[in-house]
Amino acid sequence: MTILAFALSFVLLLITTLHVYWGIGGIWPGRDAKSCAHAVVGFRGADEMPSPVASFAVGACLALATLWPLALEGVFASPFPREGLAATALLIGLVFLGRGVAGFTPWWRRLTPEQPFARLDQRLYSPLCLLIGLGFTILAITEFPA
Repeated sequence: MTILAFALSFVLLLITTLHVYWGIGGIWPGRDAKSCAHAVVGFRGADEMPSPVASFAVGACLALATLWPLALEGVFASPFPREGLAATALLIGLVFLGRGVAGFTPWWRRLTPEQPFARLDQRLYSPLCLLIGLGFTILAITEFPA
């Protein structure tokens, strides 16, 4: 399970870094703010990236999620009981699973039709959310007492 914890934390660290990068004005994977918004925001008519505050807030949440698998596996000391870490990991997993599933629904497709986001969401973003959610769920379930 330690390998899974490190893999989850690494992937989440990369995603955290991207959100911080966007918060300081980064435009990758676009050529400018508009094309970046079309690639990573995707909402109908979204021609601008979210505000720095919004990007940093998401980055902060992701940074906390990055630490959770490592705390759950005892890689570093945590003030929280293992059961609490496991329950929270399960909640984090459910959030990612929910986002992953939503990406394949007609409702989400209508809400986020901008290209290339819609294509990237079905090929990369939503499947990645499903994998992250599954990873958190597996870690959480293996930590609950029998």
